[in-house]
Parts: sequence; C-alpha cells; structure tokens
Amino acid sequence: RDVDWRTGLTALAGAFAFALLPVRFAGDPLALALFGAWFATMIVGLGTDLDQRLLPNILTLPVIIVALLYAVSGRNPLVGADLVPAIAGAILIPAVLYLPSIPFGAGAFGLGDVYLLAGMGLMVGGQRALGGVVVGLILAGVVLAALLAARRIGRRTYVPFGPFLIAGALWAALIR
Repeated sequence: RDVDWRTGLTALAGAFAFALLPVRFAGDPLALALFGAWFATMIVGLGTDLDQRLLPNILTLPVIIVALLYAVSGRNPLVGADLVPAIAGAILIPAVLYLPSIPFGAGAFGLGDVYLLAGMGLMVGGQRALGGVVVGLILAGVVLAALLAARRIGRRTYVPFGPFLIAGALWAALIR
C-alpha cells in the first residue's frame, strides 16, 4: 500500500506512545520492557486495523497471557495488589461491549477488539481500563460525527473500532 494518512497516523501514535513511555515508567526496567512490548503490539495492531480492518490474534492473545502473569506477579505498577479488579475488567468490559453486538452480525464488534480489551484490563487494571474504554468511545463518537457531517462516511460504512480502543488503552497506561 502507498503511504497515506493511515501511515502518518500510525507513525504519530507510535512516536507519541514511545516518547511518553520512559517518562511514565522511569526507574522500572521491567515495566518499561513489558509496556514497551505492549505498545509495540498496539501500534502494529493500529496500522493493521486501519489497513485491513483486523486486529490479529497473533498480536492480541499473547498480551493476555503476559499481562496475566505480570499482574499475578504483583510487579505491575498499574495493577499492584488490585488483581481482582484487573481480572474483572478483563472479563466484564469486553463482555459488556461484545455481547450486545452479536445481533448486529459478524464484524459489528470483532474478537480482536475483545482480546485487546482483555489484555488492556490485565495491563492497566479495571478502573484504568474502564477509563480507557470511555476515552475510546468518546474519541470514536467525535471522529465518527465529524466524518458523517463531512459526508466522508455513511451510516452503514464499516469503521474499525480497534484504533479508538488502542487510543484509549494508551491513554489509560500513560496518564497518571
């Protein structure tokens, strides 16, 4: 694919995330490494979802396993000892968003989004994950309203939701 707005947006998101990563997790090499790896998977997922409308399982499923181990270890600075809310967020947030989308058919809310949210709940904890989803929903609403008003999309146009969830996940991890 030629370089276009998706390339620029992905590069800008990556630059923003990786510029703030050492500021947020300074002094904790394990957090720096694991959150850096998570950010890398999210940036690749962002570019893939924008281009192919797909969040691949090869990116999202390993995050769940690593995030669970990290949360259980008690070393995750964003989860700490609050393991139960992190696990609840990893299960309830994706379920609340996915289950109502089932009647709308395949693609209304994909399993890649579900797996992304499960990993997010375990990486940032339940409360931060909920905040990140709210930020993603607000961002999606603003962008979609602007695109509808500018007649760039119609009411039935497929718009991937992953990029908005990824923006919310980055916000949840980076904002204190």
